[in-house]
Amino acid sequence: MNDVKNTEANNSEAPVRRRGRPPAFDRAEVLAKAGETFWRLGYEGASIVDLTAAMGITPQSLYAAFGSKADLYRDALGWYGDAFATLTEEDLAAPDVIGTLCAWLEAQAKGFADPAHPPGCMISTAVLGCAVENDPVARLVAARREATIARLRERLERAKADGELKPTADPAALARFIGAIIQGMSVQARDGASAAELCALTRLANEELASQLR
Repeated sequence: MNDVKNTEANNSEAPVRRRGRPPAFDRAEVLAKAGETFWRLGYEGASIVDLTAAMGITPQSLYAAFGSKADLYRDALGWYGDAFATLTEEDLAAPDVIGTLCAWLEAQAKGFADPAHPPGCMISTAVLGCAVENDPVARLVAARREATIARLRERLERAKADGELKPTADPAALARFIGAIIQGMSVQARDGASAAELCALTRLANEELASQLR
C-alpha cells in the first residue's frame, strides 16, 4: 500500500523538517498511545493537543519523529494491525477456511467489546466521512478494508475450487458479507453492545457461512 501524505488544513499541524538529535522517547510506546487516541477519537477528532498529551511529548517532537499527523496516523494503523490483527496468512492457509472464519468472527466480537481498549475496530469504521482535505487519509483506510476483503475472496475462491464450498457459493459476496459483519459489529460496539450481544450476532453469521459448505 502506498504511503499517503496529507496537507493539513491547520497550520499548527503542518509537518516540519526533521533535524537535531534523535527523540528521547520510546517510539513504539508513544506510537501505541497515539494509536489508542486515534482509535478512541477518530482521525479528525484527535487533535494534536490530544495526541501529544497522550503521547507525553511536544508537538515539535511529534513532527520530528513522525512527519505529520497523517503520517502518524498511517503508522498508528500499522501498530493496530500488528497488535490486534487476528487473521493471519497461516490462518487463511488452514484447510477448514469456514471454521477459521467463524472462529475469527467470534474473536472479533469479543475483542470489539473488550473494556481494556477503545470499543470497535480502528480500521473497519475509520474515516467514513471527513473534510475534503483529509480524503487521502480516508482512501488509505478504505484501501486497507478492501485489501482484507480481497484476501477473504481469494481464499474463499480457492475453497470453492477445492470442493470445500457448494458449487453455488459466491466467494465475492461471502467476502463482502464477512466485511459487513465486521463493520456492523464495530459500529454496535461503539454504541455500547456487549460481547455477549455481538457473539449472538456472529452465531447467526456463522450459520450462514456453514450453510455454504458442500
